[in-house]
Amino acid sequence: MSAILEFRHFSARFGDRHAVQDLNLSLQPGEMLALVGESGSGKSITALAALRLTPSAASLAGEIRYQGLDLLAQPEATLRRLRGKSIAMIFQDPMTSLNPVLTVGQQLAETVQLHLGLRAREARQRAIALLEQVNIPHAQQRIDDYPHHFSGGQRQRIMIAMAIACEPQLLIADEPTTALDATVQKQILELLDRLRHQLGMSVLFITHDLGLVEQYADRVAVLYRGIKVEESSKAALFAQPQHPYTRGLLAASLHAGETPHYRQRRLTEIVHQPDGPPRLMTPEALALPEIDAQSAPLLSLDKLHFRYPAMPPGSASVRDVSLHIRQGETLGLVGESGCGKSTLSRLILGLLKPDSGEIQFAGQRIDHLRDGQRALLRPRIQMIFQDPFSSLNPRHSVEEILRTPLRVHGRGSRAEQQRAVREILDQVGLPENVLQRYPHEFSGGQRQRIGIARALILDPDLLICDEPVSALDVSVQAQILNLLVSLKQQRNLSLLFISHDLAVVRYIADRVMVMYQGEMVEQGDHQQIWQRPVHAYTQQLLASVRKPAVQSLMTGTG
Repeated sequence: MSAILEFRHFSARFGDRHAVQDLNLSLQPGEMLALVGESGSGKSITALAALRLTPSAASLAGEIRYQGLDLLAQPEATLRRLRGKSIAMIFQDPMTSLNPVLTVGQQLAETVQLHLGLRAREARQRAIALLEQVNIPHAQQRIDDYPHHFSGGQRQRIMIAMAIACEPQLLIADEPTTALDATVQKQILELLDRLRHQLGMSVLFITHDLGLVEQYADRVAVLYRGIKVEESSKAALFAQPQHPYTRGLLAASLHAGETPHYRQRRLTEIVHQPDGPPRLMTPEALALPEIDAQSAPLLSLDKLHFRYPAMPPGSASVRDVSLHIRQGETLGLVGESGCGKSTLSRLILGLLKPDSGEIQFAGQRIDHLRDGQRALLRPRIQMIFQDPFSSLNPRHSVEEILRTPLRVHGRGSRAEQQRAVREILDQVGLPENVLQRYPHEFSGGQRQRIGIARALILDPDLLICDEPVSALDVSVQAQILNLLVSLKQQRNLSLLFISHDLAVVRYIADRVMVMYQGEMVEQGDHQQIWQRPVHAYTQQLLASVRKPAVQSLMTGTG
């Protein structure tokens, strides 16, 4: 059988730096091939090269053949006919891939009108059907909404709808479910899996999630620093990984069934060995973190309610939500995209005002503070964002990014501010020589460390972490989670940790709350949530979590 996509001695170079070196790889009709590796390994450049969408500075060599046609040798007109119809791509960051001045309906309709020749009314109906297919609620009502009206996970689903609109023969999926919770990940990947079987569609699946790889891929190729270091069937790779880097990736993975962080060693980081014996070996390690259950909550929400004006009548983004967080405690907030998690964080920060209910911080009601009063409070509540690149000013150096909060709040002289910047850099594991560099010069994990440093430089009491590791590769996730745990212990920080990833939440949180369609449907400690879930959504969420062979490799039970 002839390969539908084939890389022959493919290389990509930026000046003197090789992004990809001498790659030989083939994808068969109807096959899902997973391309795995850390950021900077060459995965995305390889994917972009197949559509000839690499930056102009990239120098490409070798061949990339689609059904025998060398894509690197084709004129732009030929590629335009192929893109979107025969070869489609799901990009990692939907906000930068969707047009902010066009409604999602217009963007979906444009795709099918261009490639399938549908009339305007037919194209609109097809667009609604596509939104329903990827589980966008109230698709008929939301077809005329703009991208910024949707949550991050919903925007990602819209990108998937655009990619499958013309039922392509080859789909290149670059981290297609990064921001989605386990249940929606399962729905989307089962949809892609069903389409590839129905249409004979081939999928080049780029991901850092080894649980998804084991469940959905047929074969796996591992890239490390631009070189393919391993390629095998899924079963062979998980049973007997050959390359040390592959074994490191497997060891760095987190799984929802593992023991919580206070009963285990730090997460394995690929470049390091575990930093000590398992905590299970010491009696002290078996104790839960000491949090005074009798102390007054640092943060409390009482029957908080909020509805965006554009929402259908009777619906709400946040509906009668109550919660509390004590000093030194980490509360994990779990739920699917669009359930109201990020809206809740904006309400706490004062970026939105609740329609009803109360927010108290350190015994003071804060939901109706004036701007001047809130300015005094802001240093005590800080936030780490999901996408560190879009949350850092690209025109500011690291020194400017970190000094700005100190300057705005009048903290110390210039010399004292510079000293504080150096100290916080050391705490987040970055050297002083990064001070004059800019955000685009760093990897995703390094940018997130800068984001954490910026959040901590004002010495807050509460840190709101909104999906802080969901866009990062598995080994970088391990580094950032270990860093957050360490900083929390050093500073006695309280954390509201928002995530769709149960494994991450179980590792870092002391208590867990589950949010569904704007409501808080369940809360409790790990044992209660994981072993005795009450609400149907929590049960569904747990049932959707992958339990790959990685866990048996880590524990030696396989």
